Amino acid sequence: MFNFLRPSSANGARVQRIDPKEAVTRAAAGEITLIDVRDGAELRASGRAAGSLHVPLMALRMKCDPSSPECLPQLKTDTPVAIYCATGARSQGAGQMLLQMGYTTVYNLGGLYDWHAGGGKIER
Repeated sequence: MFNFLRPSSANGARVQRIDPKEAVTRAAAGEITLIDVRDGAELRASGRAAGSLHVPLMALRMKCDPSSPECLPQLKTDTPVAIYCATGARSQGAGQMLLQMGYTTVYNLGGLYDWHAGGGKIER
């Protein structure tokens, strides 16, 4: 139970922090997939990072697990993923879950504020 709280995946990979400016640059270049794990009310209140996928934490396993028929086609386990939420806590747990699902490189961006502070645009 609560395996996503373990510090690393079975293969020893860890969720890494990513500098917000690097995340903005790499997302613009198409080198990483950006995922917002906040709920819908948070998105409506503050917007979201331009170009990000919205996958609420409660739907993460259904929408991001490659073995799920509901897995988003934009997601590939070998493409780096950067996750954010409001402060970085939920995104850390979500990152652990993605590693357990087989994603090879997972970054915790922190919060939407970090994205904006790094020069990223906000969509409303």
